Amino acid sequence: MAKAVIYCRVSTKRQTKEGDGLASQATRCREFARYRNMEVIEVFQDSQSGSLIDRPGMQTMLKYLKSHRKDNITVIIDDLSRLARGVQAHITLRTAISSVGAKLASPSIEFGEDSDSVLVEHLLASVSQHHRQKNAEQTRNRRRARMLNGYWVHFAPIGYKYASKPGHGKVLVRNEPLASIVAEGLEGYASGRFEIRAEVKRFFEQFPEFPTDAKGEVSNEHVNRILSRVIYAGHIQSDIMDVTLRPAQNEPLISLETYQKIQSRMQEKPKIAARKDLNEDFPLRGAVRCSDCDNPLTACWTKGRSKHYPYYYCFTKRCESYGKAIAREKIEGEFASLLHQLVPSVPLFKTATKMFEVWWNYRQAQISQRGQSMEKELRKLDQSIEQLMDRLIETDSQTMIKAYEKRVKQLETDKAVLVEKSSQSLRPMRSYDAALRTALDFIASPYKLWDSGRLCDRRAVLKLAFPGGFQYHRNTGLRTAETPLPFKVLGAITSNKIQVAEKAGFEP
Repeated sequence: MAKAVIYCRVSTKRQTKEGDGLASQATRCREFARYRNMEVIEVFQDSQSGSLIDRPGMQTMLKYLKSHRKDNITVIIDDLSRLARGVQAHITLRTAISSVGAKLASPSIEFGEDSDSVLVEHLLASVSQHHRQKNAEQTRNRRRARMLNGYWVHFAPIGYKYASKPGHGKVLVRNEPLASIVAEGLEGYASGRFEIRAEVKRFFEQFPEFPTDAKGEVSNEHVNRILSRVIYAGHIQSDIMDVTLRPAQNEPLISLETYQKIQSRMQEKPKIAARKDLNEDFPLRGAVRCSDCDNPLTACWTKGRSKHYPYYYCFTKRCESYGKAIAREKIEGEFASLLHQLVPSVPLFKTATKMFEVWWNYRQAQISQRGQSMEKELRKLDQSIEQLMDRLIETDSQTMIKAYEKRVKQLETDKAVLVEKSSQSLRPMRSYDAALRTALDFIASPYKLWDSGRLCDRRAVLKLAFPGGFQYHRNTGLRTAETPLPFKVLGAITSNKIQVAEKAGFEP
């Protein structure tokens, strides 16, 4: 009895799980083998595009055929397109199969070596290639058309998931708690709460539900991708699909203005060098300085007789405190005591509350004026875009075309930011309590934020309360730190050292 092997192929791994393509192909080939009185000895499978030549299943089959060359094995395929979906790929694989002493057979086509059979085979291979290319074109056109309508068509970014919506198909919706985590990370980087991208990375890694790699980390590339995606600002843009910036159909996690701030910050040179050892063990690293040389103290775990001990050090050579250890409990204990002293009195807190309330009311009064100003700016941007488009049509210079296209793209982005601001300015502002609760809570008790134990909270306290850092001496302890600005200003006001101008303003 003649021997045969079966080769089956589907285009994607998804089809191997959701469909029955491979099994159906194998069943039809086995039926054909019985009809031809052939014994099926092996079945080889692939789940890759037919335009590819180097497929795992195909290479395994060729090696098998080469080692069993004397058996004159026949390779059975369900259809010509299962072998390949390209003329060049078909010819290459057809030659490879013949070179190992095997021949092709199929219930759909009769293979032969005469000129007519070869012509029909190549024509069918060409038709198969055309179908593949046409399907790819149609898929791309549909995806682009959907993006032009504001729908995301790629894999759901972290913080989103797909959900069916009547009349819209599958759209992106918030995926909690990841959506809130991503939003906080983006807002934190835009506002300066996270000085460098490494701090955003460490922030994400604090949450066990945030996806990580095999090492349990969030890669730097992943962080950059999150910071660069305009979809989080509720907009869509794709240079590959030739889709300009436009509002998306999904709920944004941040504003477009915040996204622009993030892109600007990503272009800046980091103010603080990225450190891998900036962790929960030593939250004061980078903020506390040696009082002898005014250089930042470093920190590490020191091995003792039975266990490791945490210490801060000054590693500046020629400094009197060089190499002298300061116990972590001592320096961080004194800092915690200092934070507990930063509790405003009742009159000071009332003054702060009144100041914020006056400022809040003033901002509400500006809403109408800002809206009118934005409408004028939008009209100017529309005129500028229209003028550039006219010049773009008239010019033949490729250099000028690229320059005009770049400028139009930037103006369209600026316009989208203004449209977003304008729509937001017409919304009712949040209540005073809801908007300023965090600020007032910090002024009332900064030590509570420190006592949370989270590194990002502790770093926020250091940046808000002691932006310039503070000094520490190994013998005398914490040096008198500069009073934080909010407490300094409010304290001066309540002690009548600063006179507040009346609403009418200053006299000329």
